Amino acid sequence: MNKLKYTSIIVFFISCTQSPIIYTSVGKLSLKKKISSIINESKINTNIGIKAISLTSGKTLFDLNSNSLFNPASNNKLYTGLSALSLLDSNYTFNTNLYYDDNKLYLQGGGDPDLSLRSLDSLATIISKMDLEIEQLILDDTRMDSTTYGQGWMWDEGAWWYSAQVSALSVNDNCVDFIISPGLLGKPAKIKTIPQSNYFKIINNSITTNDISNFMKFEINRDWKNNTNSFTVSGNILSISDNDTLFRNIHDPTQFTGHLFQQMLFEKGKKINSINKGPVTENAKLITSHKSKKLIPIIENLMVKSDNLTAELLIKTIGFEANKKEGNWKNGLEEVRKFINDSVGIDTATFSIQDGSGVSRYNYGSPSQYIDLLKWVYNNKAIRDQFINTLPNSTPKGVLNKRSLPNKVYAKTGSLSGVTTFSGYIFTNSGEIVAFSILMNGFKGDSLPYKNLQDKIVSALSMI
Repeated sequence: MNKLKYTSIIVFFISCTQSPIIYTSVGKLSLKKKISSIINESKINTNIGIKAISLTSGKTLFDLNSNSLFNPASNNKLYTGLSALSLLDSNYTFNTNLYYDDNKLYLQGGGDPDLSLRSLDSLATIISKMDLEIEQLILDDTRMDSTTYGQGWMWDEGAWWYSAQVSALSVNDNCVDFIISPGLLGKPAKIKTIPQSNYFKIINNSITTNDISNFMKFEINRDWKNNTNSFTVSGNILSISDNDTLFRNIHDPTQFTGHLFQQMLFEKGKKINSINKGPVTENAKLITSHKSKKLIPIIENLMVKSDNLTAELLIKTIGFEANKKEGNWKNGLEEVRKFINDSVGIDTATFSIQDGSGVSRYNYGSPSQYIDLLKWVYNNKAIRDQFINTLPNSTPKGVLNKRSLPNKVYAKTGSLSGVTTFSGYIFTNSGEIVAFSILMNGFKGDSLPYKNLQDKIVSALSMI
């Protein structure tokens, strides 16, 4: 085989018992040879699609299997973040409102992704100082629909932070923070929760030990199968362990927020005997409100922390603002698809977007489509810097600086079982700017070897 042919193919093995599958790569000759060698030497066992272009020259630098569809995991948030920035405006805020009418206090959720316990307590302080007779607390989450899980989410996602239920009235990421420390030998671990509430129950069966021979993994699980807020703590904790914090989601976040607010009012001398759900009445008067941060830091949280709850609240908010009625996945994603198709110029009939976060297994997209999105952003000077600066980065203070990456990579990661993805920008030392997308699907086990391969490919692209 002559040298030219050698540099134009990539061979990667699905397993040692199968024939190799050969993909033809396209792009700059030196990069084809280098990246082909990197992939072959990795002996990866996965499906892979790659595309990289120079935004400086417009030329394709590397292209492998780039029109094939892959599950993008959290690379889906690139669509969500861009759509929110473009359709909602960077000054957009979320309001959590309190209304009063006929001895009823209404707590109305505005879909704030970052409503904190402190902010909720501040609202309770304001109400406690007012001369109001309150018989009922009414929870209004009607800005959005009551569907709490996205289409294509796995039924057994469980109690993890990343699969928190979605509600227009959300607080503390719809999670309980469990602060864990060792107890006495032979006794349960010490557990402190933020918040503290009787809305949930804790059964602590854990044991503090100094014996690692029969050590059982420490776990906190919610009885999600029965839709309860009963948490069981099990397994072992070493007596020399440092404090740790684990996050677990809650069932029915609207009621969770309401019960916490009722508790905060009670602690400030305002007793409310009953809680119900319902919309604010026409005659109710707005008495106070909490306004969220503006949109840019919210999108930065979406990207950097890969916050799934934020993604879905943004999608439903887009739907609400477009129709001025109940926001849901259907009308929100319809607006996103329309924007991506009509403004960004990506044919939405050629891929699938079923949620905002990328949790859904029904999402599919190609590296070429992500490159088209990244190129459109870069060429749109009105939002270019805002969008790029929300992305995780590999600068000394960036969350990607622990990966083996060049110094100026701004990119979104994505992870599901058997999926790892990486798409974004490389600002090279030579002054050239590269847009890249690397999508990997179908592997088993730990994703670390595949992320290491992504890093090597990105490093090769940065050397142009």
